[in-house]
Amino acid sequence: MDADVLHRRTTWHDACVPPRIVDRLLDLGHTDVVRGLAVAEDGDWFCARAWARLLVDRGELDGALDVLGPYVATGWWPAAEEAARLLDTGGRGEEAIALVRPFARDGERVARRDLALLLARHGRGEEAYELLLPHFTDWLMAEALVEVGAGLGRGDEIAELLRARLDPGNVCARCGDQDCGRRYMEPFNAASLLASVREKQGRTDEAIAVLRSYEAVVVNNRDALAELLVRHDRLDELRAYVAGESPWEAARQLAEVLEERGDVAGAVDAYRMHGDEDRWHTSILLSKLLARHGRGAEAIEVMRARDSAEDWIVDHLCELFAAEGRAEEGLAHLDALKARRGREEWELFRLRGPLMAACGRLDEAIADATAHPEGGGPYAREELARLLADAGRLDEAVALLDTERLEHTWVLGPLLIDLGRVEEAVTLLRTPRSQVPPPQPTGYSDSPPF
Repeated sequence: MDADVLHRRTTWHDACVPPRIVDRLLDLGHTDVVRGLAVAEDGDWFCARAWARLLVDRGELDGALDVLGPYVATGWWPAAEEAARLLDTGGRGEEAIALVRPFARDGERVARRDLALLLARHGRGEEAYELLLPHFTDWLMAEALVEVGAGLGRGDEIAELLRARLDPGNVCARCGDQDCGRRYMEPFNAASLLASVREKQGRTDEAIAVLRSYEAVVVNNRDALAELLVRHDRLDELRAYVAGESPWEAARQLAEVLEERGDVAGAVDAYRMHGDEDRWHTSILLSKLLARHGRGAEAIEVMRARDSAEDWIVDHLCELFAAEGRAEEGLAHLDALKARRGREEWELFRLRGPLMAACGRLDEAIADATAHPEGGGPYAREELARLLADAGRLDEAVALLDTERLEHTWVLGPLLIDLGRVEEAVTLLRTPRSQVPPPQPTGYSDSPPF
């Protein structure tokens, strides 16, 4: 095994069995296949991880660590991270610390964060604090520092550090200009972290004031102020925030909590009260909410009102038509779009296949797709293979796919497994593809290629 090879395989899901297919093998009872690949000399990481977790569930922690051992020995951090997690949850925290420490010492960023949190959980909070403090401008380290500092009663100290980062006199961390118009600070999440410090201290009003004082902090489609208001059941304030100039994510969070409490009407109103900005997002979310509660016809009208030819909007609308048993109307909608625009690119044409299949016209859909100018391309064949598979015509689906295309193997692998050709599927998935480029380093750049 080689760390660089493991990194490439897991980054691109090339020359390995991807996680969802590992799960499929286990669900179908092919545990011997997964175990064999996990412990093979040229091992398969996703199989090893799944097998190790299965052993832990059986109470065999040492066996799980034996499986991961050869991967850890390559010096590849993800393997060590998984082994450390199993050790820690298995009550062997000091061993986990010892395993992670060399990676943190060598500059592995996530390892430094994990080491600090491990130390704090095992009564060594001051050591964790001192480890993180020099790296405070890294948002990941800053998040961990807030967590560690709360347990040490050092919230005010961290708050002062964060306030200094929020000082309007600071220059932009990217361009060095104090007046660049979109000043970038490090850590970028200083405002939400400062609010978190105050919340952990029980100073909720101050936390809310902090988040109201700065531009909305949205990470992974979650708005920090909305989440804070939800945690403290201050829904009236959240409603006022949503009715104002909040991002669409705030409307989503209000709707989610109201739906959880059984107030579907309130959740619908949460989306409808939102301003005109980001209506694409709120319309999608509103239509999904309505469909979940048996109001598919209303969901369709919400999306019709957008009057959009954007493929991601039309895609969702066509799904709603199919779910409501109105596939013919979906096809008519596509016809109207085509007539209005004078053309129909593959991105919209591809939506016809599932609708025609729902109308019992699968063979016609396949013939039309094949005749399309892009019908012989790899993406078209992938779409057609899925249609055939959904219709139970697995052999025809397999015949359409190109074993040399990596994305085709991700579709082809499960099809072969469903046909009972497990060994063939595994061999296919573990065969390297020459067109897969090596992973590129990531990071900020102000010059092309970005």
